[in-house]
Amino acid sequence: MLYIIFDILARALEIYSIGLIIYIFMSWFPGARESTFGSIMTKLYEPFLEPFRKIIPPLGMIDISPIVAIIVLRLAGAGIWGLYNMIVRFIAG
Repeated sequence: MLYIIFDILARALEIYSIGLIIYIFMSWFPGARESTFGSIMTKLYEPFLEPFRKIIPPLGMIDISPIVAIIVLRLAGAGIWGLYNMIVRFIAG
């Protein structure tokens, strides 16, 4: 049961990071973020990206904060499995 919970959490983070990559690529297409799908994606991903954009300034015309955000999501996914292994070892004795 515990494995299922952690697997769902890890998969949710993976799906969110894939959606974030799609949202980032939407900036390459004019008007994509102004569509209905784009506005939904904006509501989902801008609150997550905003703190990274405050910390990491753009390099000219390139915003690298989404790259850092994706790395943080991937590390969180790895952390979930690390936490799972710690709990299983603690329970096993």
